[in-house]
Amino acid sequence: MTDEAVVADAPRRGPAANAELALLLEVAGTPKPGNVDRARDLAELRFEHFLAGAVGARPGLERAAAGDPVGEAFGTAVAGMSEQSGGNTQFGCLLLLTPLVRAAAADDRALAPDGVAAVCESTTVDDAAGFYRAFEHVDVAVTDPPEGMDALDVRRGADAVPALREREVTLFDVMRESAAPVDERGTPGDANAREWVEGYPRTFRAAEAIRADDGPIADRAARAFLDLLAEAEDTLVRTQHGPETAAEVREQAARIDSLDEAEWWADELADRGINPGTTADVTAAALFVALERGVSV
Repeated sequence: MTDEAVVADAPRRGPAANAELALLLEVAGTPKPGNVDRARDLAELRFEHFLAGAVGARPGLERAAAGDPVGEAFGTAVAGMSEQSGGNTQFGCLLLLTPLVRAAAADDRALAPDGVAAVCESTTVDDAAGFYRAFEHVDVAVTDPPEGMDALDVRRGADAVPALREREVTLFDVMRESAAPVDERGTPGDANAREWVEGYPRTFRAAEAIRADDGPIADRAARAFLDLLAEAEDTLVRTQHGPETAAEVREQAARIDSLDEAEWWADELADRGINPGTTADVTAAALFVALERGVSV
């Protein structure tokens, strides 16, 4: 048998494997200013933690591919991801990837915005409960809930599940509430939640940019990260450092013309403790879509 035949007959990676690979490729891209990458560690969060987190998440991703409920698959992925000493490495990535994997594994349609939207919109109260329980595995930076919504604060974890059931809140409902503007000025809500409720528009646009780009895929991931950061304020930066810093980071990203030019800025943001982690989440999701649509590694 020729080498060509062996390659042709080799089994295609499935959605769970592509999701794990997307997590690995995301953290391997460099520079991604403010984030851990293969060239930079943060004080208590290192490259190796992300590698271990990606491997640990695989069983949950496999559950999503098998058609298990989104909330259960996500909870399993987060639990596995947390089995490393760094803490929260990829919670937001997994929140985006779980419905994508479920949609990609469907036999009756290709991975597309309408398919993943259908998965998200069909989530249940049980899925919301699984999402809340996942917060018990790692610390996640979130904003305070709106007035009168303390019973549904995600930081309560499983303690909030009775309130979810009483109010019949689905996981899609949770995401829709999180995506809503956070003040009277129309400041956007959580960017990952907006992907959920809008059919992943930024994810699919970034995936097409990765496909159209050339060179090593880790470099393409880093360029996609910078483009996404220039496109919209990062939710995690806004949550941790306020709207002025979030706007500053977005404006600076728009002035960066190359990966070489981004090197100095990567060091500066790391030194300042500014981590555009939500943008990294969308980058991982975009890498998954690009892999599913034929980008080779």
